[in-house]
Amino acid sequence: MHDIRAIRENPAAWDAALSRRGLESQSASVLAMDEERRAAIHAAETAQAEQNRASKEVGKAKASGDEAEFERLRALVSAKKAEVAEMQAKAKELDSQLTDLLMGVPNLPYDDVPEGADEDDNVEIRRWGTPAAYDFAPKEHYQLEGVQKGMDFETAAKLSGARFVVLSGAVARIHRALAQFMLDTHTEENGLTETWTPVLVREEMMYGTGQLPKFGEDSYQTREGWWLVPTAEVTLTNIVNGLTVDEDYLPRRYVAHTQCFRSEAGSAGRDTAGMLRQHQFEKVEMVSVTHPENSREELDRMTGCAQGILERLGLPYRTVVLCTGDMGFGARRTHDIEVWLPGQNTYREISSVSVCGDFQARRMNARFKPGAGGKPDYVHTLNGSGLAVGRCLIAVLENGQQADGSVKLPEALHPWLRGKTTLTADGDLV
Repeated sequence: MHDIRAIRENPAAWDAALSRRGLESQSASVLAMDEERRAAIHAAETAQAEQNRASKEVGKAKASGDEAEFERLRALVSAKKAEVAEMQAKAKELDSQLTDLLMGVPNLPYDDVPEGADEDDNVEIRRWGTPAAYDFAPKEHYQLEGVQKGMDFETAAKLSGARFVVLSGAVARIHRALAQFMLDTHTEENGLTETWTPVLVREEMMYGTGQLPKFGEDSYQTREGWWLVPTAEVTLTNIVNGLTVDEDYLPRRYVAHTQCFRSEAGSAGRDTAGMLRQHQFEKVEMVSVTHPENSREELDRMTGCAQGILERLGLPYRTVVLCTGDMGFGARRTHDIEVWLPGQNTYREISSVSVCGDFQARRMNARFKPGAGGKPDYVHTLNGSGLAVGRCLIAVLENGQQADGSVKLPEALHPWLRGKTTLTADGDLV
């Protein structure tokens, strides 16, 4: 959420930053509501002071026997009490309206985020690996002979509908091994703390990380009011919800492997074949909670963690900075990592790493106490996939495919497969 004081102090700068996202100026409406809210608060405080003064005089009038003055003052106290209640209710309602308005405004991009309208304007900043050359036409993951036995979309459709899959046998084993490989690498080499969190969360947690109120249609809600997490970003970031921690508590670096759930609203007709875009999928998610001075450096560190997984697996990728028109709602800068998929002959997103500044922290009221003293300040938060497990499975299968329908598996993954190196064309691990 945005700092109303910063908007008051420099509304032009706030509007200019929003315009880079393609949004119209909003400071005038925000400040008008803020002014009305502050006027109601002032009126309530003034009426309260007048009520307090009149209350003190009531006793004096009673003691002096001045019945007329006593009745006048008592009536005044009653009127002021009603006025205070009315002004407080008005101020509370305006405060709620202002909060709702600011909750729906996206974060401001950093100055070095490239200007642009959509993904065509994203800027590549790194490329690693060379896509393999094949002496046959490479297939997509679900077309590979060795994969078809263990990737069942028909049964999943019977169980749940479109955009679900049942994995079994060797394919399920490789999928699990990838998640374990990611977790072990992040905890043992990258210094992240492994965390296991719920996949059902309270509504206020979704507000805290920015999935609500604007993007409710992208997620699933139960009849009891819980929300299914679209990513473990929700739970990991909200660990500090409502807390004021000591400065030496920072940074906190978490990683979790969870099921994730997304309705894929608005994606009808996109990536309907295979398991690239599913309603239920798994991710290994990274979240960092940092001191404000260190968050930009942390963005590069987290990006390196995600890139390192792909490099260990020998999967070619490129990293791009998202332009202002393609950034997510809560981000100030985002690095997308796109892995090479030979079956599609293109790069596809496998990780998105974002720094949010204090945007989420304000929504969560998450602060830290400076070690040198002074007022508590908001922490900064970051999140990123490390990686999307299903998409990593797709990349491993497609990049390792052989002419006979088998798949050579990355050497880095062999220890998590008990030495198995190949998915055969018959769908077995050997």
